[in-house]
Amino acid sequence: MMKDDLELMNKYSSAPLKVLVSGANGFMGSQLTAFLRLAGHSVMRLVRHKQEVRPDAVYWDPMEGQFSKQDFEGFDAVFHLAGAPIAHRWTKKYRKKLFTSRCRDTWLLSQVLSRLYSPPKTVVSASAVGFYGDCKEKVTEFSPAGKGFLASLCKQWEMALEAVEQRGCRVVCARFGVVLGAKGGMLRQIIPFYRLGLGGRIGSGNQYLSWIGIDDAIGALYHLLMTESLNQAVNLVAPHPVKQKEFSSILAAKLRRPHFFHLPSTLISLVLGDMGREMLLASSRVYPQKLLESGYSFRYPHLQEVLNEIV
Repeated sequence: MMKDDLELMNKYSSAPLKVLVSGANGFMGSQLTAFLRLAGHSVMRLVRHKQEVRPDAVYWDPMEGQFSKQDFEGFDAVFHLAGAPIAHRWTKKYRKKLFTSRCRDTWLLSQVLSRLYSPPKTVVSASAVGFYGDCKEKVTEFSPAGKGFLASLCKQWEMALEAVEQRGCRVVCARFGVVLGAKGGMLRQIIPFYRLGLGGRIGSGNQYLSWIGIDDAIGALYHLLMTESLNQAVNLVAPHPVKQKEFSSILAAKLRRPHFFHLPSTLISLVLGDMGREMLLASSRVYPQKLLESGYSFRYPHLQEVLNEIV
């Protein structure tokens, strides 16, 4: 546990909460679960495979409708972080998988929670800054949805929570940027290529990248849980997005590797299709207005700071 973790825990006064977390075995969910337990809260994991069932787990299979409604009673809060990885070629089959794991499963969970005798007070569900589409100018939580598959997916993902919101629960959609951490996410995938000297510009390199360090992602989620004035969409990004070519240059310098490689836009589009165009070539210039206005203090507001800690 770091000093900053203790300061964050001490910032919020709260009796121990009972919290349910889906996606608890993932990159972010596992660290959130550990943090919540260190903060003194009781955490149960929502799992989809019977072999994962432990005393700290609630089992459900939304595909088959297998779950016990009673198992969902009595939670103070729910974090819904589960979903198929987005960084995968968007074939027709995989688009369906993304819709099922994010929109349909979220809708089913929302239906279950809305029909409980004692529903959770707070539901925090993952979303993404892909909601805004290709945004070259600064956008905030009050900006409209963009165009494209990812924007449409995020919009439906968030709308799937309507039932539990109508039940009177406080619902927060955490629109994540690229989460940077040593144990998973984008950095873990690209650092091996940078170590081989294959880091460089993607397309023009002028497209903005909205990012957040894993410690701030966990801290911001805890802030969402503890700040009752926050609801609906909240951008979970650092306040200083960077252009892709800047990101790549800083990472290459940190690894002491060359930065000459270039992936042209035409090749990205040819090999990765819409996924490449919307995730690698589109600009994401997102600002965390609600986090800052509600008093969240970023541990790593600048890219260099978080890479110094991670790499």
